Amino acid sequence: MVRHPDVGNWAWHEYGNRVGFWRFYELFERLGIRPTLSVNGRVCIDYPRIMEAVTRANWEMLGHSYEQQPIHVEQDPEEMIVKTLDILEKCTGQRPIGWLSPGFGQTFATPDQQTAAGLKYTCEWPFDDEPTRVSTRHGPLVTLPYPIECQDVTTLAVRRRKRPYFARKCIDCFDRLYEESSKRPKIFSIAIHPYAAGQPHAIKYLEQIYEHVSKHKGVLIWNGREIYENWYAKAPDKFVGPMK
Repeated sequence: MVRHPDVGNWAWHEYGNRVGFWRFYELFERLGIRPTLSVNGRVCIDYPRIMEAVTRANWEMLGHSYEQQPIHVEQDPEEMIVKTLDILEKCTGQRPIGWLSPGFGQTFATPDQQTAAGLKYTCEWPFDDEPTRVSTRHGPLVTLPYPIECQDVTTLAVRRRKRPYFARKCIDCFDRLYEESSKRPKIFSIAIHPYAAGQPHAIKYLEQIYEHVSKHKGVLIWNGREIYENWYAKAPDKFVGPMK
């Protein structure tokens, strides 16, 4: 039973916003990487320093609902999606083209609501190593692979594996996809949270992943918008799924 105030869990997540995020920020600045930031609209109000930093660094914004809660409990999900996109655009000058609901939460109407709001891609259908398309009432919605396995929370918090295992797991995944990419390009993605991989005992293993990836020729480190615009959108007929 969860009791409120739940100080322990709140403080664990708050550590990510106060400390862990800045470890990520320093790493990506050092490597010259512009990652995708899955972010609640409320962050623009509650954590302006974070939003100012990622705006300066030109990170990609990925809509992640207005509040961190399941989309199933939203009174008006369509209005919430638009509200989130509006505040992120006002805050950063960039209107997101992608979306990831908290906890992969979707209703049967969610894809239609996403395309109605002008979204181009979603990360809520992690069933492939490449972009695909799903049909909606407002045209196709592109799916980009979001990692369930190569994710710090799944590996470190849920399964409680040791920190080196996260790096080994991600590197093994990359190596296999890199081998397969000699025949057809693949997407290797990782999902990290500042309260997990941003901890002082974990950050070096994230650094090891990027160090390993950077040694390989022909690898492009792109965020979701770059994958959509520079790869998918230039040859959509090469990918699986309905065109309408």
